[in-house]
Amino acid sequence: MTSSLLRAAGASALAVLSLSTASSAQTQLTTVPVASGFASPLYATAAPGDRERIYVVEQSSGLIRIVRNGAIQATPFINVRARILTGGERGLLGLAFHPDFQNNRYFYVNYTRAGDGATMIERFTATNADVASIGTGFPIFGPIAQPFSNHNGGNIQFGPDGYLYVGMGDGGSGGDPSCNAQNRLSLLGKMLRLDVDHPTNRIPATNPFVGNTAYRGEIWSLGLRNPWRWSFDRSTGDLWIADVGQNVIEEVNFTPASSTGGENYGWKVMEGNACYSVASCANYVVACNNAALQRPVWTYNHGAECSITGGYRYRGCAIPDLDGWYFCADYCSGRIWSLRFNGTAVTQVVDRTAELDPAGTPTITTITSFGEDWDGELLIVSGGGTVWKVVPRSGSPAVDLGFGTQGSNGLIPRLEVCGLLSAGNSAECWLRQAPAGAPVAILFADQNNPTAVGSFGTVVPWPTDFAFYFTTNGLGETNFVMPGGLPSATLYAQWVVTDLATASGVALSNAVSITWP
Repeated sequence: MTSSLLRAAGASALAVLSLSTASSAQTQLTTVPVASGFASPLYATAAPGDRERIYVVEQSSGLIRIVRNGAIQATPFINVRARILTGGERGLLGLAFHPDFQNNRYFYVNYTRAGDGATMIERFTATNADVASIGTGFPIFGPIAQPFSNHNGGNIQFGPDGYLYVGMGDGGSGGDPSCNAQNRLSLLGKMLRLDVDHPTNRIPATNPFVGNTAYRGEIWSLGLRNPWRWSFDRSTGDLWIADVGQNVIEEVNFTPASSTGGENYGWKVMEGNACYSVASCANYVVACNNAALQRPVWTYNHGAECSITGGYRYRGCAIPDLDGWYFCADYCSGRIWSLRFNGTAVTQVVDRTAELDPAGTPTITTITSFGEDWDGELLIVSGGGTVWKVVPRSGSPAVDLGFGTQGSNGLIPRLEVCGLLSAGNSAECWLRQAPAGAPVAILFADQNNPTAVGSFGTVVPWPTDFAFYFTTNGLGETNFVMPGGLPSATLYAQWVVTDLATASGVALSNAVSITWP
């Protein structure tokens, strides 16, 4: 029966490769450890195009550690301990890889400077993906004086426009005593936007206040208290800012990718949707509830909760029915939420705390950050020393059967399957680690019949029922989407890669069995 279904799909040339059928019940989640044993971790991320490594920032040690194959590598990626002032909210606070890191090896860190605690943005050049030297450092921006030890912000990320965004806290103490967040000539309490590729002028010409002497040109938006963790939606480019509140309210702000900047998120005139204070503010500061102040899309009050940790909209492959849900947490209580957003308002909030509690005795506490791996799968960073990954509780729909052969690039092409969690859903069949620009084919059969085919190697889906043809992109990747709607079945798949530099002229990926429940 499966063969006839494959032939029917093939006869239509799979013209709707991206079709999928949503499952009626949302996938149950859990977490699994990526690695443990970090000292004061506060961020985890991947470098562009790198699926082998997770980079973890340690606040107090000044180390950026690398996780490969579930283990923390003995040699840190870089040690900048000599650069930083630590204690409280100070230290090594942010990491961003240049979008062209694979070629230029540039990455950027945000830290509080040894001696005076001023904010610095510094670029380093990696020797390779595993190590970089502090001697390659090149200051990009700063120092930005910090009047107090807290509210340093610290998160830095490249936006979809290629510019580096820098989240700055209001300078600390409590209640923003100098009204820095509303001061147009202060960089504190702002989102900054920098052109790190320009040799001399770091201010993009498209920043909203360029040419207006009443504002610093680096400012993209203002009115922030302490945007500890914020992110860009990797699918839409929208900006999500979780801003830590004062004594009562935590908030999440949303700005669409179409924004040209200039938003005023309200602090300290407002905390969340409530009036706070205009003490020490200039007379140009607008009043509470003024339409010029952008309101948050979601807030929650203090109780057991006290400090929001912003996250990401889920855009991974493994959990398709969570696509577009925004995740965030509270540092003090450890509660984790996901929010459904329709473009103008939050329409649903789900408390995920119990669901994401890992199996056994561990619990996820003191959540300092979320992160994404290169495929958009969600990571959770616990200040206790562990990085966790959000995964479906039901496990993978695919079983790796092996049988891959090495290509001329020294790698075995990888077939990875995701997106299939219940009957009727589609399955994404990714090819990775192949040569760039290579003609490839994915083979399907309803039989597990490992067969040595000439000098090519062992083909599992043999005899093959259907094959579909593609060319890999510049990263050596391509993707086939098996349409939704198939009944319960098990299929076998394997990629064949044209690789004329090998003795046989081809390389085979691992074979995989794919089971529709």
